[in-house]
Amino acid sequence: MQLLKFVPIKLTLFLIAGILFGHYFILPLPITISIVAIGFTFLLFLFKLKQTANSIYFGITALLLMFFIGVTAITIANPKNLDLHYINNNNNQPREVHIKIIDILKPTLYSKKYIGEVLSIDRKESRGNILLNIIKDTTTIDLKVDDEFITFKKFSPLTPSLNPHQFNYKEYLEGLAIYNQINSNAGELIKLSDSNSTIYGIASNLRSKIIESLKKQNFGKEELTVIQALLLGQRNDLSETTYTDYKNAGAVHILALSGLHIGILLYILQFLLQPIERIKSGKKIKLALIVLLLWGFALLAGLSASIVRAVTMFSFLAYAKYLNRPTNTFNILALSLFFILLINPTYLFQVGFQMSYAAVFAIVWIYPMLQNLWFPKNLIARKIWQLLSISAAAQLGVLPISLFYFHQFPSLFFISNLIIIPFLGLILGYGIVVIILSIWNIPINIITDTYNDIIHLMNAIVKWIAKQENFIIKEISFDAVQLFLVYIAVVLLISTFQKVKFKKTVALLFSILLLQTWSIYNCFRASNKESLYVLHRSKNTALIYQKGTDVHLLSNTPTSFIKITKTYATEERAEMIIIDSLKNSYTYGSSNLYIIDSTTVYPFIKQMNIILTQSPKINLEILIDSIQPRLIITDGSNYKSDVLRWKETCKKRKLPFHYTGEKGAYYFNLKK
Repeated sequence: MQLLKFVPIKLTLFLIAGILFGHYFILPLPITISIVAIGFTFLLFLFKLKQTANSIYFGITALLLMFFIGVTAITIANPKNLDLHYINNNNNQPREVHIKIIDILKPTLYSKKYIGEVLSIDRKESRGNILLNIIKDTTTIDLKVDDEFITFKKFSPLTPSLNPHQFNYKEYLEGLAIYNQINSNAGELIKLSDSNSTIYGIASNLRSKIIESLKKQNFGKEELTVIQALLLGQRNDLSETTYTDYKNAGAVHILALSGLHIGILLYILQFLLQPIERIKSGKKIKLALIVLLLWGFALLAGLSASIVRAVTMFSFLAYAKYLNRPTNTFNILALSLFFILLINPTYLFQVGFQMSYAAVFAIVWIYPMLQNLWFPKNLIARKIWQLLSISAAAQLGVLPISLFYFHQFPSLFFISNLIIIPFLGLILGYGIVVIILSIWNIPINIITDTYNDIIHLMNAIVKWIAKQENFIIKEISFDAVQLFLVYIAVVLLISTFQKVKFKKTVALLFSILLLQTWSIYNCFRASNKESLYVLHRSKNTALIYQKGTDVHLLSNTPTSFIKITKTYATEERAEMIIIDSLKNSYTYGSSNLYIIDSTTVYPFIKQMNIILTQSPKINLEILIDSIQPRLIITDGSNYKSDVLRWKETCKKRKLPFHYTGEKGAYYFNLKK
């Protein structure tokens, strides 16, 4: 099937291209709006001349117009173009800020986290989402969605990733349109009693009541957290161990309430409501009921962004099923993607969104081909083959994205999906019944005990599969170029498989050649790299030195840096990690380093790069005069008061100063 022949798919691809272009190359909003207006005018002119059906000019103009609509959409979403957004105001000083809570995040050991919407600053209207950190103490309060409060605090910048190739939480939050944070305690918040309710607040309150009802039932602790994730999209209480088990077993998608669950729910509703088709206008009534029930479930699950996206997508697919034309499935799926991105183009940069659509597109395209490849006569074999086909199609769709973001491949995903997915519909349906009965306070001990046993069994299966660590391929190096080339190769492979043609085969082989060439280039680049990093971690000191494909971790507390080092080695395509204790002096190429720790031993050589650790008791003025250092570096092992004092001294002496807690790990490029 030649997907690019479908007009909605073409328009959606050009919209995506425009969003990507506008994200990386910022254009002034008036220019993009002017181009869109000119494009619309030209299209109307061609339409009036009846040059629409086969006019190449009409087609090219429509695609270019869609491209610039994408550019305009992402430009409008950029807060720098919104006069009322708080980042366009001076927020360096404490201000009177009016904030409304719009989401509750997973708390840390030290603080509770919320996403708030700024409503006003100094009683002047303002807009923008912000991260709120409330320090845990004896006065800590629990805020709810729609709660409003006043606080007199200044806005703080988000903390970027401080070590090479670490997860960039700042970048992640900016993808959610959050650009600043407020750190506070409960005593600094003045809660307002007359806050306005929204549908999101109603949904959150409903979900909280359901969770409280479930907590009164006889569920185990781990079972309850999985039920909350599975049915309500609430993963804040999920333990790290349980989440890791599901991830290693290739079944983490079961805990992320999104496309998989809504797809299964759609299938159940299609089956249960099938008798309605026998009455007059039954198909239309059935479609309306399905869409209504899907959005009812979304409300039940708190209307999170992922569930809203999934329900929107499957509402369109329900309509495609109603039309009963196979080719329309691709068109309507593309239209759902088109409208979602038009409303919120930033979704394109969210991992969950990318994986949901990649999986569904792959299932719709590849699954029928696998079914045509083999159709067993035995019913059990046929059902197993169907499940394997769906799992294989979805995995093929999301595998490149998964490798790019997570750098691992659970090779036993077939087993976990084959065991769990067939019963997931029953688990979801059973769970919804449990929720309804618990809300009505109907005694359901037998039902809850059975459901608890089912979830316990599912957890045990996942845990057993996750323990087979030899089948989990970890630390796979995979970059953005490989992601792009692999998807091209996959699309060409499927297209060639559908209908073998010489041009398709040549294109497929050429894409594989490009992928191999890029891999060889990366290996060559890694083998010739030599670099050094001074890492950041509170109360600890470490250096990472890379020479070729060997990475040396230099630290007296290496266990604190193992995870960082493994991530670095994966991204840099290193093959071996060597751990050594930390010395005071190092020479790499033309770079001489000396570490002054709590022993306060001074170097004898001048013009060195000095690293201060463990807050040594030194007079920095005398040190600068005696050894004339090129650079002063301080890491996370020092007291902040000492760092601030040293920073001021270096500023007066016009000496380069780097604190890893502010600027991140310091990088020495030794291969020049």
